[in-house]
Amino acid sequence: MAYKNQQEFIDRLATHNELVRITTFVDPHLEIAEITDRISKTAGGGKALLFENTGYDFPVLMNAYGSEKRMCLALGVNRLDDVAAEIESLFQMLAAPKENILDKLKLLPKLGQFASWMPKVKSGRGECQQVILPEPDITKLPVITCWPKDGGPFVTLPIIHTKDPNNNSRNVGMYRMQVFGPQLTGMHWHKHKVSAKHFNEYKKLGKRMPVAVALGGDPVYAYSATAPLPENVDEYMLAGFLRKKKVELVKCITQPDIEVPADADFIIEGFVDPDDELIWEGPFGDHTGYYSLPDWYPRFHITCITHKKNPVYPATIVGIPPQEDAWLGKATERIFLAPMKMTMIPEIMDMDMPVEGVFHNLVIAQIKKDFAGQGQKVMNAMWGAGQMMFNKILVIADEGVRIQHYEDLARYVFKNLDPAMDIYFSQGPMDVLDHSCSKMGFGGKMCIDGTHKFEEEKNDDPDLTVQSPHELLQMQQQFPEIHSINISLIGKQIPVLIISVKKKRKGHVKELHRQICNYPGVEGVKMILYVEHTVDANDLTVALWRFCNNLDPKRDQELVQRASTQDPSKMFTCMGLDGTIKTKEFDNFQRDWPNIIVSDEATIRSVDAKWEALGLGAFVPSPSLKFKGQIYGEEAVVG
Repeated sequence: MAYKNQQEFIDRLATHNELVRITTFVDPHLEIAEITDRISKTAGGGKALLFENTGYDFPVLMNAYGSEKRMCLALGVNRLDDVAAEIESLFQMLAAPKENILDKLKLLPKLGQFASWMPKVKSGRGECQQVILPEPDITKLPVITCWPKDGGPFVTLPIIHTKDPNNNSRNVGMYRMQVFGPQLTGMHWHKHKVSAKHFNEYKKLGKRMPVAVALGGDPVYAYSATAPLPENVDEYMLAGFLRKKKVELVKCITQPDIEVPADADFIIEGFVDPDDELIWEGPFGDHTGYYSLPDWYPRFHITCITHKKNPVYPATIVGIPPQEDAWLGKATERIFLAPMKMTMIPEIMDMDMPVEGVFHNLVIAQIKKDFAGQGQKVMNAMWGAGQMMFNKILVIADEGVRIQHYEDLARYVFKNLDPAMDIYFSQGPMDVLDHSCSKMGFGGKMCIDGTHKFEEEKNDDPDLTVQSPHELLQMQQQFPEIHSINISLIGKQIPVLIISVKKKRKGHVKELHRQICNYPGVEGVKMILYVEHTVDANDLTVALWRFCNNLDPKRDQELVQRASTQDPSKMFTCMGLDGTIKTKEFDNFQRDWPNIIVSDEATIRSVDAKWEALGLGAFVPSPSLKFKGQIYGEEAVVG
């Protein structure tokens, strides 16, 4: 369904008991983020929050997409899978053989629907231009500062419009914007993004690049801006398809080459000049749960700010998962499954991106397997599919298990896994925010093929079984660098250990892995995940989140194979993966390593003190308290 504007969406949230209005003063500097972090980590993602007393003229909407129910309300569906089913039926209709004229005539209504989804530029001004600020000043907006070591306040939910100067094709993306002054922000587009390509084209032409930023409007706009669409597909066509009504656009006032949604709450117009010096932007507490470190990015010069009457400023925070962005990612997971299946990977049945994997780090794919090597075929296809090129760890299973049941999935995958034959390593483009790569934006990838194996794929060695799991805990006595050992998975017939270790020398983890693999009783363990000593290995969720972030699979793996002491006719094989922090001293790692994101003590105390007045129910302590012991110092950079 189409929302008339953001206010109608807010009203719908309230009707469904999905909104809390907060009338007590809350400071956009750190306090709004701290409250939102607490609520977004409660059961089911908590409620959307409307901060009505911010010290500015405008209220702030947070956590609006932060649950499956609110994501469905934003997209106007009962279930996220409904969108995928509709897309799949469209593909099937368009691809079906057309035997006669009647078959072709049946397509006409659908083709008419396509036309009805295309955006329309209307004449005159839009609701978004009801008020024109006499002097554009972004510091008059309640732009939030999310985390204590952020470089400053950031616009976190901007819908950014650019155009290719050669063919006039539009791109709508979402890139954070650090505020540097009343008329200056950064423009944090990565080199892989379409807007960065547009910027490079303007640079070749020696022209200023017009840019416009929308905030608010129909909630589907923000989702569409994050969607991994092919470069030649207009994001507003996707928005029109989702809302079943075309998006109405109006021309900007000072940047008339750019059109923006007529129903947006705010429009920030301006330009990026390719001749400008870049600006040092960041740090920023990012969706990985770590600070993304400062770097040079283009300057965005603001020429005009307009807004509707009584607008609401929308924002979001990202940080240690789970956060609101997990539900935006879940929508993408469900919606884009169908196009992937219909165009590139016909054998794919389902896909899941666990929260601990923060989108690209960990992806699980389920396929219908019909021949040997099909897992590798899917691996290569997925790593070549749009933004899936950023995936670090890919797990492939087949129709023998439901991939959303993680315990059953792990049991099934490791039953089918020979660590020497069924784990594949590659390298390629990675997310610029992946701090584990030795080179920014380029690093290792790993695929774990947990599908059932055909004869051609099988190793003749039968599996070994861990004889006495509790004996493994005694390794701490032999290896003092081990701080904790998680054997819980072995008790569930999942032959995996998680070990937290304090490194003390070069090559320590690989050396330790080889030593552990000679330890009596470890035979039957197929994989050992090593995490930092500050991490409790028995806190599975946190350990996996830290592990996935800190691992470059190709660089940080060590495979041990030897004859079994249980049965010399069998081979014992165990893969070790080093998910600890990487340093110059012990790992020859030459990049800066970021800290994890936690709130500061003053903000925590301030929010604690005003909690009862917020109307949010029972007291929720700061999630940051759990992670205080895992940070290294107080700065964004560890070393």
